[in-house]
Amino acid sequence: MNKVMTRTAQRRPGTRPPGRRDPRRPGTTPPRTPTPRTPATRTATPVPADTAPDVPTGRTAPGAPLPPRPTDLFADRLLAVLSGQRPVHWMLRHTAGRAYDELARLAERGPLRARGVRPVVRDIGYYVPRRGAIEAFARIGAGDQLRAMAFRLEQGPDLRWRCTAVELGGPRAPRTDD
Repeated sequence: MNKVMTRTAQRRPGTRPPGRRDPRRPGTTPPRTPTPRTPATRTATPVPADTAPDVPTGRTAPGAPLPPRPTDLFADRLLAVLSGQRPVHWMLRHTAGRAYDELARLAERGPLRARGVRPVVRDIGYYVPRRGAIEAFARIGAGDQLRAMAFRLEQGPDLRWRCTAVELGGPRAPRTDD
């Protein structure tokens, strides 16, 4: 089974993210001297090569954190557009086919805009139907409201991931052939 869940470490809703500590700003405490520890990084788990689209092919230094998964990046990007934090054209080079039209239609209604509460990605899961394609879902939380977003990513010949479909909970728009 190729289903995978990510973002398992959850913060409790309503808690604030850790504050920024900048020693250059007045009124902040200087950073503590670092103690020799191993860095907290995501470790790569052995996965068959035909089901691991997000494992980087280049070499990385030992102990260096792995780059973020494409599912995480696209969930955050789509959320930024659908919540009105970014314009739709921000995703133009990250989409292919009808996905941009779907995204523009969805963003027009502003489905993830919430008054006073900024929506966040709470959980992401994905399924790999074939090499070079990922079907993913994200749970979007804004206060007490929980929404679902599904999207499909495909890897192009240039090895860049592009979103090819986007859906939110609710009725689908009728397809019109161009």
